[in-house]
Amino acid sequence: MDRTDLQRLSKDELIELVIQLQRPDKTSRTSSKPPSTDKKEKRENSRPGGAKPGHEPRNRRLADNPDDFRDHRPTHCELCGGSVSPDADMELIGEYDEIEIPPVKPYVVRHRRFACRCAHCGAGVKAPAPAVATQTPFGPRIHALAIYWQGLSSAFLRASALHVPRRFRPDRKRGRR
Repeated sequence: MDRTDLQRLSKDELIELVIQLQRPDKTSRTSSKPPSTDKKEKRENSRPGGAKPGHEPRNRRLADNPDDFRDHRPTHCELCGGSVSPDADMELIGEYDEIEIPPVKPYVVRHRRFACRCAHCGAGVKAPAPAVATQTPFGPRIHALAIYWQGLSSAFLRASALHVPRRFRPDRKRGRR
């Protein structure tokens, strides 16, 4: 804003501009803003963040035996837009590992019970029922995992109950709020 712009302003606009210029910037000391919103002061001779000049980069070592390879080849020239032949001589310019935990797949054992006729007397003979036929089909690892999750959820509920006001907590004796 130069002198001619200021001359065009009305008296009320000039007064508002002067008041605005006299107000200090809002900081955590002059308003209710949190300290994290304050601008940091520049220090003399301070370097910008990040790696410093001459620092050797440290990258994660590539896996010795990757399970799969996915090749990324250029399909067109970024300069002229021409297509690149899949048979063109390619040079490997970078390798990167993507590490992922494989999906958990349940291990299912199908118990099969057979029956037959006795070759001596002709009576029907049945194999005894396996324990899984009369009990839960879930193995000890699944039971352990369910108990672990139950413990986690109980701990979460206990921790969250500390932050819930008493009037919102259920009354254990009456089952009401």
